[in-house]
Amino acid sequence: MKTIPVTDKKSAQRFHDVARIIYKDNPVWICPLDKSVEEIFHPETNVFFKHGDAIRWILVDEQGSLIGRVAAFINEKKAYNFEQPTGGMGFFECINDRDAAFLLFDTARKWLEERGMQAMDGPINFGENDNFWGLLVDGFENPPAFGMNYHQPYYKDFFEAYGFETYFEQVTNHLNLKKAFPERFWKIAKWVMRKPQLKFRHFEYKLADKFIDDLKEIYDDAWRYHENFTPINKDDIYHSLEEAKPILEEEFVWYVYYDDEPIAFLVMFPDFNQILKHFNGKIHWWDIPKFLWLKNSKTMNRARVTIMGVKPKYQRMGIESGIFWHLNEVMKRKSHYHELELSWVGDFNPKMQSIHKAVNSDFGKKHITYRKVFEEGKSAGRATTIAKDTKDREMGD
Repeated sequence: MKTIPVTDKKSAQRFHDVARIIYKDNPVWICPLDKSVEEIFHPETNVFFKHGDAIRWILVDEQGSLIGRVAAFINEKKAYNFEQPTGGMGFFECINDRDAAFLLFDTARKWLEERGMQAMDGPINFGENDNFWGLLVDGFENPPAFGMNYHQPYYKDFFEAYGFETYFEQVTNHLNLKKAFPERFWKIAKWVMRKPQLKFRHFEYKLADKFIDDLKEIYDDAWRYHENFTPINKDDIYHSLEEAKPILEEEFVWYVYYDDEPIAFLVMFPDFNQILKHFNGKIHWWDIPKFLWLKNSKTMNRARVTIMGVKPKYQRMGIESGIFWHLNEVMKRKSHYHELELSWVGDFNPKMQSIHKAVNSDFGKKHITYRKVFEEGKSAGRATTIAKDTKDREMGD
C-alpha cells in the first residue's frame, strides 16, 4: 500500500472516485458534488487558504487500485487557540482494513507534525463547521442532508483504535412538520411578537449586502464565548450564498431586529441532496433539464437548518420561538415540505439542545468530532461547554 498526493486533475478525480467505490453498494449514501468538494482544496475558491493550508492523498494497494483517501489542513486562526497547536484531518474514506486506515492517519499526522501541530481533529472540514464535520456513528439508516458527512459504521473502530478521543458529540434532530408543536411554544412566540421593538424579516437577494453584514454582526457576538471562536469571514458567507443560489428560498432565512439592531438569525436551505442523489456527484450541461425538472417538481420536501444565533444580550426573550413561528407560517404555504433537519448541535451547547427539545423534534443522527493528541499518554479532554445562558456573562462584560 502507498499514499499518493493529489497534485493534478487525474489524481483529484481519483480522490472523488474513492468515495464512489467505498459506498457503491450502499443505497443510503448520497454522493456530494465533485465540484463542491474540489472547491475546498483550491485557494481561489476557499478563503481559508488566506490563513492556512491543505493537502490530500489517495491510497492504493499493490495493484494500484483505490482503497482510501484522506486530507489534512491547518487553519492558523484556530490552530493556536488550544493548549496544543491543533490541525485537522478529513474526507477520510477507507476499505475495511485497519492497516490501510492507520496508514492514512499516519500520513495526515506526519504532514501536520512537520508544520508544528501537536494534535489533529477529525474528521473535519477546511472551512466552517456547518459542512463535512464529524464522524457518523448513529443514524446510518437516514440519508445525509446536503453538507452532512455519511460514513461506514466500521470507521468508528478505526478512529478509536488509533487513539482518537471524543472531543465533542454532535446530534442532528428531525422535526416532523405534520406533528403539532407544543402549545406552550406558540404561546411564547405570540407573546414575543407583541413586543413593538421586535421586527422579523426574511432574507432578500436585493439587500444581500445588508443581510450579510447583519449576519456577521450577530454571529460574531453570539458565538464569542465558545472556546475556539474566530470571527466569521464575510467572503465565506458570500461564497456560500452564491453556491446556494440555485436552491435558496428567501423565506428560509430569517432575521430579528430590536429597534433596527440585528439581534438574531436562522439559516435554512432546502435539502439539495434529494436532487443530487440522481447525479452521482456530477451535473453535466446535458443534465440541466433533468435538474430543473427535479427542482420544479418539488423533489426537495425537506430542509436543513444549518445555523442560528441570538446575541447574548437578547437571550431569555423567546426570540427563537418567534423565528420558528414565522418559519411555520412559510411551511404552511409550502405544504410539500414535511420535515426539517436541525443539524447539528454539539454537546457543548446546552442552550441549543434545549431548543431542539422544545420544538418536539426526534433523534436523527449522531456524529463525533475526535481529537488525537500526538504526545504519548496525553489526553485530549472535551470541548468546553458554552454557558446555557450567556446573557449573564454579557452583563458582566
